[in-house]
Amino acid sequence: MTASRRIFLKGMLAAPAALSTFPLASVLAEAAAGNALTVAIVKPAGDLNPHKYAGLWGVQDLMFEPLIRYGKNGEMLPCLATEWSLEEGGKRFRLKLRQGVTFQDGTPWNAEALMWNLDRWIGKDAQNWMNSSRAYQSKKIIDDHTVEIEFKEPVLGLLYEFSFIRPSRFLSPKSVDKDGNYQSPVGTGPWIQESSGNDGSSFRRFDSYWGEKPSFERLELKVLPDSRSRMAALRAGEIDLTGGDFLAPLTANEAMTLKNAGIDVTVETGTTTIVLGFNPDRNEALKDARVRKAINIGFDRAAIAQVLYQGLAQPAGNLYAETVPMAGKRFAVPARDVEAAKAFLDEAGWKGDAIREKDGKPLAIEIVASEEQIAGSRAVAEVMQAQLREIGIDLTIRSIDHASRHSDIPARKYDMAFFLTFGAPYEPFGSIVGLFLSTYDNGVDGKLYVDPKNLDPLVTAVMQASEANIESALQNIYGWLHDETAIAPLLYVPSMWAHSLRVKGFVPPATEYDLPYEGITLSEQG
Repeated sequence: MTASRRIFLKGMLAAPAALSTFPLASVLAEAAAGNALTVAIVKPAGDLNPHKYAGLWGVQDLMFEPLIRYGKNGEMLPCLATEWSLEEGGKRFRLKLRQGVTFQDGTPWNAEALMWNLDRWIGKDAQNWMNSSRAYQSKKIIDDHTVEIEFKEPVLGLLYEFSFIRPSRFLSPKSVDKDGNYQSPVGTGPWIQESSGNDGSSFRRFDSYWGEKPSFERLELKVLPDSRSRMAALRAGEIDLTGGDFLAPLTANEAMTLKNAGIDVTVETGTTTIVLGFNPDRNEALKDARVRKAINIGFDRAAIAQVLYQGLAQPAGNLYAETVPMAGKRFAVPARDVEAAKAFLDEAGWKGDAIREKDGKPLAIEIVASEEQIAGSRAVAEVMQAQLREIGIDLTIRSIDHASRHSDIPARKYDMAFFLTFGAPYEPFGSIVGLFLSTYDNGVDGKLYVDPKNLDPLVTAVMQASEANIESALQNIYGWLHDETAIAPLLYVPSMWAHSLRVKGFVPPATEYDLPYEGITLSEQG
């Protein structure tokens, strides 16, 4: 397999969309009336077919629901399925479907509708980046609200996969033409799309929704590509909410500016980690764990957190934050210790008062940084460059664009590079398999660390582990990565949102792919 889940993530922000005319004046009129939540988005919503990879995630989340919803800290919550069980050693997935649910066009939600949706993606080659599709064998209807799905083998992360926004959410079978081609976004969710275009999208509440209905009648999405325009619109009361990696991202500087201006800003530890990856296959010095250990304690994570997030991000000692399920026992965050780092290098045979040498060769390492992947990563590399020089390492920086990163990182054309873990709901298994298993083709994401002899068996053991043994199998990986300093976790990326004073009850979403409207009430004025 050559495609990866990551292809369909942040790159989609630049994807073209099929658009129609949108009455912008109606957005502001509804917002002024007080019964509409107005949310900033960076680009038009696009093609919202939940079985394709073109539209904005959060917009699809408004209309299309999963069998199981991913909650805070990875809690699996009932949605269109009320009960589920794994039988036959995990190879049979039995589901009880929620009764009394209809799609927004009146079509009943039942076993037949579920089967129709599964036929559109599961078991197809294009979806085989998902374990459930790759291992799919068969499915059958037990009764109108009970189904069974059979797999060739137990599916790692099965419940998480059925919480994904795409392709595993549910479209009305009447939303296609006679040839099965998608026509319109109709799901079971609480919002019905009324219009969509270059300026934004307009939704009205689905009053026959089976669950708790939103407290406000309308939801308006306003396209504001420029972050300064979003900040000005929020301060002027033209929008109510902005933030999230895939809707309208906030930088730490912007968050602090808005907070200082009296705007409500919410910052939480997210589920994505920035990690420094090593490539010993390209740089001989990095094969020695003592050199990696020296680097790991040779720079100041708090300084990096300040550079990237004005101190709003937590320095990391683990691959995953505690917001990720099965994140493992907590390791101490490495503190900068110049003398200990020098001692590691002395032990490894790298000597000298300035740039250290061994066998006549200088201790020179190249780090690759892409501003398009992580804004501010060049500045972080410069901090590391200055601090690692103090322990005798000559760190050079190579800045690359997004396209070059997509070619260089999979080809392992780097000594060290910055990586992002995948984040919820893809964790913990997504990054474990995708970023560490040498035999898994991860497309443009590349590999954080490769060790077929020692690491591959640990990852394979996770893939084959029973439910009772899965956490201990994961801990074996976490422990090995930590003991070998195979990676250097840097920061847990914060989830950042800002909203107007008239928004009450805001809670950040469980993943960066959701649009947070649940629990919000709108006051008459801020």
